Amino acid sequence: MKVTTKGRYGLRAILKLAEQKDNKPLAISSIATDEQISPEFLEQIFYKMKKSGIIKSTRGPGGGFSIAKPVNEITLSDILKSVGEPVMLSPCSTEETKDNCSRIENCPAYCIWQDVSEHLNEYFSSLTLEEIMKKGTSQNI
Repeated sequence: MKVTTKGRYGLRAILKLAEQKDNKPLAISSIATDEQISPEFLEQIFYKMKKSGIIKSTRGPGGGFSIAKPVNEITLSDILKSVGEPVMLSPCSTEETKDNCSRIENCPAYCIWQDVSEHLNEYFSSLTLEEIMKKGTSQNI
């Protein structure tokens, strides 16, 4: 499994938002500069995150983007899904591709890909933004 740039940048940007005291909105330009991400690319990522309800925007002076839910309610899976990042180990580990595979019935490897993908999904669905922030803080000491 490989998380693309979109997924990695999405996580970095939302972590930046989560660091804000009092959930104060941050401008895309500020996040882009701090995280060394193209503002245009970050705009595309935030559009998707906003559409999924993970972040919200505030217009006007002092406006920008902020987290729309408590950090203990946002999972890594939510973040990756919001930017269109599938969590799969192998193409045959999704329902869509499973239906198009003629080898599924006689493929001993299929069970392995399914099991590993299920474990990844369970882990990513249980790992909250709050836990990620705590892990990052404890490793930076």
